[in-house]
Amino acid sequence: MSLTGDADRVLVVLTTVGSEDAAVSLARALVERRLVACVNVVPAVRSIYRWQGAVQDDRELLLLAKTTAARLDDVTAALAELHPYEVPEIVALEAAAVSATYAAWLRGCVAP
Repeated sequence: MSLTGDADRVLVVLTTVGSEDAAVSLARALVERRLVACVNVVPAVRSIYRWQGAVQDDRELLLLAKTTAARLDDVTAALAELHPYEVPEIVALEAAAVSATYAAWLRGCVAP
């Protein structure tokens, strides 16, 4: 398994939301717009974080969206537009290794 050129790099974009409806809505919009190939919705994440000067402790859902580096700016813009949070978590992690068949499928899904 190996990575190819910069634009072809496979990324996993993480974000969290507070409800299943919001998670499904975001996931569907990103896939329908061909910005990501797939979104895994992970339920029952407990998030402890600082917000507006106080420590918060909330139940959330984690979204793991798979895309390419070439689509990251578009994914970020869509999340800023559609996300219900005032300051959404948008963290992109580069995959260290990806199977060739999965990477080819992913790239085909997000091709403009």
